Amino acid sequence: MTGIVRRSFDSADETRPFEGGKGRLDLLSTDNGAVGRAVFEPGWRWSEHVKPLAGTDSCQASHVGYVVSGRIHVVMDEGGQEEEFGPGDFMQVTPGHDAWVVGEEPCVALDWVGFGDYAKSS
Repeated sequence: MTGIVRRSFDSADETRPFEGGKGRLDLLSTDNGAVGRAVFEPGWRWSEHVKPLAGTDSCQASHVGYVVSGRIHVVMDEGGQEEEFGPGDFMQVTPGHDAWVVGEEPCVALDWVGFGDYAKSS
């Protein structure tokens, strides 16, 4: 690895579209693992647009990320804890949740932990 690395999500190593044309995941491979930018379109919901790809009842990825724009609502399987994230919010979410876009603006989020296997056909 060189001392400085500059990459663009616009030239991602891999792009994974979500079901129904409701967005995509752009991945960059780095020496420290995958980094992802997700674009969740209005109307996107994990249980409708990623579940068929993942083959699990709820999202089993951990997420450590940042919301660039838009809003996303997350509800945990256990205990029903929920939170809404918007522009400028750091988010940390453990496995076992559903999520959906709130409003009419796409939600763009960056994730350093959970997108390596996200939206990958099982």
